[in-house]
Amino acid sequence: MEIKITKDALSSGIQIVQNAVSQKSSLPILSNVLVEADQNELKLTATDLDIGMCASIPAMVELPGAITIPAKKFFDIVRELPNDSEIGISMKKNNFVTIKSAKAQFKIIGLPKEEFPQLPVFKDQDAITIEQKALKDMLNLTDFAISKDDTRYVLNGILMVTKGDQIHTIATDGRRLAAANKQLAKKTLVDRSVIIPIKTVQEVKRILGDTGELTIKFSDNQIQFSFPTCFILSRLIEGEYPNYKKVIPEKSDKEIKISREDFLSAAKRASIFTDQDSMAIRLSIKKKKMTVSKNTPYLGEAREELDIDYSGENELEIGFNPRYLIDVLRNLTEEEIVLEVSDASKPGVIRRGSEYTYVVLPMQLTA
Repeated sequence: MEIKITKDALSSGIQIVQNAVSQKSSLPILSNVLVEADQNELKLTATDLDIGMCASIPAMVELPGAITIPAKKFFDIVRELPNDSEIGISMKKNNFVTIKSAKAQFKIIGLPKEEFPQLPVFKDQDAITIEQKALKDMLNLTDFAISKDDTRYVLNGILMVTKGDQIHTIATDGRRLAAANKQLAKKTLVDRSVIIPIKTVQEVKRILGDTGELTIKFSDNQIQFSFPTCFILSRLIEGEYPNYKKVIPEKSDKEIKISREDFLSAAKRASIFTDQDSMAIRLSIKKKKMTVSKNTPYLGEAREELDIDYSGENELEIGFNPRYLIDVLRNLTEEEIVLEVSDASKPGVIRRGSEYTYVVLPMQLTA
């Protein structure tokens, strides 16, 4: 193998695959990145057996070939080379890899390609195509509700449901639930319900852009996200996701119309006075005003009055964990949002037409 490539191109490929390199494994090969050169293209592939990532980048290939290189050392070398430099990579006998740039030269011992695990091949018939921006918005509006509690493993990811021309993403931690829905440009025959691990969701979000499309392919226990110049594949979480539709309340006629930005800022300020023993902030709701407050003994008090339009007949006081409000408000883009509140013991709901629903359980208020 013998290639020449710019540092910028190589760095962009490394950035994509680096998080799939295994940090702790009994298999030394998983600490390596697979480097394959052919037809003016360099492919970098990394996997920890749960998630795999592959990036294709342009290169001047003088002699095709493939080798695996210890990822950390390889990435460190490339990072320290001069910016805007051209890098030469060649492989000689005995798996010795030489890396040259300007007057710098490195030699590193690799392992044969044959020892690297082969990534699975997905069938095209179980695939959907979606705009990157659409999927990015859906994940942004749901992934913050993924549970971090390892005892409920099926909740440690996003439920993705695809059927006909609809795609849904759902996440819940048992105290709040976020559900997004989009219509696909083309109707498909795909009928799938899968749970995608949180790490995979984060890696997909890192690559998603605001233009272009991606293809999502499904197999029995894995999923692949294919972009124009790279792909991510991942194992799925096995198990049955709870019936999320049961916890979404019917639409309430008691609605609070409020500036999203004002509500977000007030929730942030009130949260300053929360602690582990007293998490709830108080919303005191009247016809035209809502007071957001928090009073914590030995800490202090925050209080802020906001203009609202409330459709309920009676005044209401309800408590929420401010983090659960902040997470959704910072990801919505509307200038004004509508918060449905039935009473102090029922969930609050934020909806955006048929495309988004956010349900958050109230918290008990202390006197």
